[in-house]
Amino acid sequence: MKATTVYLSEEATLALEKLAQQLNRPASELIQDAIDRYLLNSHASLPPSIGLGASGSGDLSERDEELLWQESMS
Repeated sequence: MKATTVYLSEEATLALEKLAQQLNRPASELIQDAIDRYLLNSHASLPPSIGLGASGSGDLSERDEELLWQESMS
């Protein structure tokens, strides 16, 4: 295991210390568990529907009005 430094807000530090006391566990262990859970969940696969409507055009949201008017005039 490698040591690292994490900077927390004063509120987060106080909440972490309080939780560590309540659970009778070291704060470092709670941080390790939280990071492990975060990393595990961040690798969850996306639903298969993501990207189905991809147009390949990166400016649709900027040109939506223009494109809608073109369609209705045709």
